[in-house]
Amino acid sequence: MRPTALAWLVAGALSATAPAFATEPAAMNEDPYLWLEDVEGEKALDWVRARNAVSTEKLGGDPRFEQVRADLLEILDSNARIPYVGKMGGYYYNFWRDKLNPQGVWRRTTLEEYRKDEPKWEVLLDIDALGKAEGVNWVWAGADCLRPDYDRCLIDLSRGGADATVTREFDVSDKAFVEGGFSRPEAKGQVNWIDIDTVYVSTDFGDGSMTDSGYPRIAKEWKRGTPLSEARTIFEGQASDISVGAYRDDTPGWERDFVYRGLTFYTNELYLRGEGDKLTKLDLPDGAQKGVFREWLSVELRQPWAVGGKEHPAGSLLAIKLDAFMAGSRDFDVLFEPTDNTSLASAGATRDYYFINVLEDVKNRIYVLTPGEDGWKKEPLVGAPQFGTVGISAVDADESNAYFMTVADYLTPTSLLMGEIGKQPEVLKQLPAFFDASPYRIEQHFATSKDGTRVPYFMVSRKDLKLDGDNPTLLYGYGGFEVSMTPGYSAGVGKAWLADGGVYVVANIRGGGEYGPRWHQAALKANRNKAYEDFAAVAEDLIARKVTQPKRLGIQGGSNGGLLMGNMTVMYPQLFGAVVCQVPLLDMKRYHLLLAGASWMAEYGDPDKPEEWEFLRKYSPYQNVARDVDYPPVLFTTSTRDDRVHPGHARKMMALMEAQGHDVTYYENIEGGHGGAANNAQSATMGALAYTFLKQKLFEGK
Repeated sequence: MRPTALAWLVAGALSATAPAFATEPAAMNEDPYLWLEDVEGEKALDWVRARNAVSTEKLGGDPRFEQVRADLLEILDSNARIPYVGKMGGYYYNFWRDKLNPQGVWRRTTLEEYRKDEPKWEVLLDIDALGKAEGVNWVWAGADCLRPDYDRCLIDLSRGGADATVTREFDVSDKAFVEGGFSRPEAKGQVNWIDIDTVYVSTDFGDGSMTDSGYPRIAKEWKRGTPLSEARTIFEGQASDISVGAYRDDTPGWERDFVYRGLTFYTNELYLRGEGDKLTKLDLPDGAQKGVFREWLSVELRQPWAVGGKEHPAGSLLAIKLDAFMAGSRDFDVLFEPTDNTSLASAGATRDYYFINVLEDVKNRIYVLTPGEDGWKKEPLVGAPQFGTVGISAVDADESNAYFMTVADYLTPTSLLMGEIGKQPEVLKQLPAFFDASPYRIEQHFATSKDGTRVPYFMVSRKDLKLDGDNPTLLYGYGGFEVSMTPGYSAGVGKAWLADGGVYVVANIRGGGEYGPRWHQAALKANRNKAYEDFAAVAEDLIARKVTQPKRLGIQGGSNGGLLMGNMTVMYPQLFGAVVCQVPLLDMKRYHLLLAGASWMAEYGDPDKPEEWEFLRKYSPYQNVARDVDYPPVLFTTSTRDDRVHPGHARKMMALMEAQGHDVTYYENIEGGHGGAANNAQSATMGALAYTFLKQKLFEGK
């Protein structure tokens, strides 16, 4: 509950229920730091290098930095980590990075070998060796292999971790790229198999072929031995769309081809491709997620839908046989319907069953659904745990009822299990304990937001925690794009934060998906303030419960969570003692003009529309930072190679706050893409910078 009186409020701090807006905002029409948007401009990079040097000295020179960096790197490079696999044919494939292979190797093994503590792996592609031979810092971005032999694969590679990739055809037997094979130049896009001599391709075909969001607008069919310029167009979207693509459902006996058109981040159209390139649009809500498996069509609703004489609430999962649907039937079966405390986390299928992963107050429950003449039978998955974060996926959905299951929580090392539906699963792999978890406990609490909404949050702390208001506490949040923040084992948090006496908290604020579409949609566009009010309520609750106090309370978030950090800094500066703002959005006046920004207007709004800029400007940190407000110290981190969220956001915010005399620190990794790092060493360095900064600010005087 929110406190009615706190000593620190009486002492003169601003009310936590009333955001502190800027009294001297940055110029709305003139941006003196626009030049920092020149990503690889020499002037901008000189500015970056100068600030990197300062942060490296200030943070890297701290004796704690090297110890944290070494600890994190040891965890990231450990051969005791679980090598997660995907089955193709008779082999189990894995991509692996470690100390000897910082960029990684693509490899495979058999199930018999995989069950062993130290499996023998067959290395198919060494990314370190490839990068060295070609003089490019290649980062693995995935593989699409052609059934049934899985001997030819389309490999995606990224320079430095960017979203833009190249695609090359690879021969698994020869362990080499195919000379004269399919090859797509660097761009945001994809290539997908149709057959050995034909692929679908969506990419940058030249002027006008990309959307305003920077993704492909056109899908084509490309024949082997012909130049990309001669690929045949099968669908064109609009420049205002998010993206367009085509793919084949290659399930044996159920082969079908589809064209996907993303209208906005949350709306889409799906077309079934027939003979003569005829495209038939599936008559389904644009806001629904559509899927097919074998004979079934599934529809996950983001909005209420009246169909077949029934009203289905948002968050429902429906199913119908695809042939019946195409013939005009609308008699859907309900596979899941949300309640006040449940939402659908995910769904999938094995050969004979469907399974759903349900969140009940942010705790996973797995159910198996069996189709029959009298509808669908629902049962709990045999052997599924009742506590912790549980994930499930099919091993080989076309061939068996086997599944992989992962189980973890903040203190319990992740386990990987394998089972067959109806039988008890077996543990295949388990992560070792990278830190001693015995002194700690996990609790779930609920804060009350400004409008009365109960907001859950998880807290990890020592069992003997003293509620004296003096515990260094790190509060993490995201709150966007229907992403749920569920408990997971983090050896880095345990080793670098908990072990030093810190408290770790994760807030399940609105904008996320913890309670389905309604939780997400409650904080869209004009209602974005609900996410920030929720986060502030969690902070207030921690203070009211005497877990911590503002000078000991740090916050951290990245991407959309970076926007959250920016707004918490400028709106609620009195609540926090330190802020780590990673790969953030911060300039909401120009975000839609930078890289993939236009694709997020369904989440935030369109700043070019006066009525939408009216609410957007309230949640644009860059436009609201002021010289005469006492902000908590902030660490901004980003990546030059991030081609999703433009590094200009962090650069400009840093420059503005620095010029105003605020306590700000900046570090920009030259590589890394939106993840911020291109290999384990870079990840360890970025993590060590953040933890060292937090310890410098929050542990002072302890």
